[in-house]
Amino acid sequence: MNTPETITADSATSGVYKTITLEEPLTRGDTLITSVQIRKPTSGELRGVSLVDLSNLDVLSLQRVLPRITLPTLAPHDVAKLDLADLMALGSEVAVFLLKKADRPVVYPNS
Repeated sequence: MNTPETITADSATSGVYKTITLEEPLTRGDTLITSVQIRKPTSGELRGVSLVDLSNLDVLSLQRVLPRITLPTLAPHDVAKLDLADLMALGSEVAVFLLKKADRPVVYPNS
């Protein structure tokens, strides 16, 4: 039986998290993942990834970075199984995180 995976507020104490509700939940064993928390990456978590590719929402770059900054941790194969709308939602949050705080309201007024 699938059970929704819950994320507690205590798990988000190490950074700023945004919660993305998945349009198409992921199934991992008996666990149903209905939402994912994403945290602003540190520069070390972006190692081996081109910032230009990441800001362009390159799928391979997202598959490399999202496992480093999500709760529950999405493995690269989980990212590959994501619905396109869910991948875009997660990738868009990554793109917002790459901007300076002062630039975010100009580019993304609802952030």
